[in-house]
Amino acid sequence: MAMGPPKLELRGVKKSFGSKVVLDGIDLSLDAGKSLVVIGGSGTGKSVMIKSVLGIIRPDAGEIYVDGQNVTRLSGRARERYLRKFGMLFQNAALFDSLTVWENVAFGLIQGHGMRRAKAKQIAIEKLAKVGLGEEVANLSPAELSGGMQKRVGLARAIAAEPEIIFFDEPTTGLDPIMADVINDLIVDTVKAIGVTALSITHDMASARKISDRIAMIYKGKIIWDGPTAEIDNCGNPYVDQFIHGRAEGPIKMEVRG
Repeated sequence: MAMGPPKLELRGVKKSFGSKVVLDGIDLSLDAGKSLVVIGGSGTGKSVMIKSVLGIIRPDAGEIYVDGQNVTRLSGRARERYLRKFGMLFQNAALFDSLTVWENVAFGLIQGHGMRRAKAKQIAIEKLAKVGLGEEVANLSPAELSGGMQKRVGLARAIAAEPEIIFFDEPTTGLDPIMADVINDLIVDTVKAIGVTALSITHDMASARKISDRIAMIYKGKIIWDGPTAEIDNCGNPYVDQFIHGRAEGPIKMEVRG
């Protein structure tokens, strides 16, 4: 049986800011229904890569494909339609303080899809239930929630419009180890339940191992390893080995300023 094109593919994507090269020819593909985690240190280009896919940043070179369609230069309504394929769980949840929980979850439905508030609220409550939050939470403000609950609300918002692809940006940042594991389990269950394709960026290896089918590592703007999660411990790449075990000694040199 012939395989279709990758759900998401980056070919030779480059991006510089002045003299600083951030992405130096990224090649990456992700099949539908799979979960890929991109690991790498701070400032290695993980967030710039995601912003390039979303069209927030325009690459200097290379191409980005979704479902086999070149989306690198989309604009106007074509870009709006394209962006409806995506959901995103932002680092630190990034909820709107001025909106209630349900309004946060329904934000994209109301603003992006023009849905009536009553229907949007009903969907928001359904999505909150999927991430383990009861209806009593819906009218609270984000400030009344714990960090873990805020992450759950952020996940409910990410799945509210039933996207095809979800980006998870450092999903466990700021959480204690137990709550981080709860969120990891929730991500795995949610991705499987709704059948989405997931791309996550993190430097939390416990999270990366748990939520991924595959792991890729970005270093100095390039993907230096890409393979099944189960093979990462025996990948034979000294850069990957140093990173996943958190060793100070190795080929990756960290700048320490006094």
